[in-house]
Amino acid sequence: MKKILCYGDSNTYGFDPVSGLRYPKSVRWTGRLQQELGDQYEVIEEGCNGRTTVFDDPYEPWKNGKRYLLACLNSHKPVDIVVLMLGSNDLKMEFHASAQDIAWGAEELVCMIKEFMTEKQGFYPDVILMAPPVLGNKIIHSAFGSSFDERAVECSKQFAVLYREAADRQNCHFFNTADYICSSEEDGLHLSPEAHGILAGELGRYIRSLD
Repeated sequence: MKKILCYGDSNTYGFDPVSGLRYPKSVRWTGRLQQELGDQYEVIEEGCNGRTTVFDDPYEPWKNGKRYLLACLNSHKPVDIVVLMLGSNDLKMEFHASAQDIAWGAEELVCMIKEFMTEKQGFYPDVILMAPPVLGNKIIHSAFGSSFDERAVECSKQFAVLYREAADRQNCHFFNTADYICSSEEDGLHLSPEAHGILAGELGRYIRSLD
């Protein structure tokens, strides 16, 4: 059985933009990915609302993805595949980060995974670096509008190119979510149930192609 660790933010956690609660496992893309792949794989969910790549929230520094990554990897090893989808929260105005800064942050996490897991389990897992969905314009007028502006929306459109370049430099796999899904009409940030299902199906096919 292959073990897949999905490390991400609220769209990996399964935040419901309508209720503000969490989608059930049967709706979340991670849960549906498990159904898609079957019992030859174990899919582990490690999503956290507000998680960044490497940036510290001044009020909630524990949401820095870099701070928790190694402990998370160590607790789940051996791991065969790491699916990494972070970057949307880095677009918050408080971080003043460019799309390139964010892609470099994601790339740093890929480097950490490779180095740490080689030491701890004798090999490094396949890493699938996923470019997050493009933000929708609705985000500016949503409950998250105080954190995201028009610049954030435009920067999110650069993720596909910059994350692919990062994946090429690190010789890891790349998956562009924006080829298949977009952020919800409700808040322009989180995924609809339909998008979760599409993502699970497309990612499942991609993962099976790696065998």
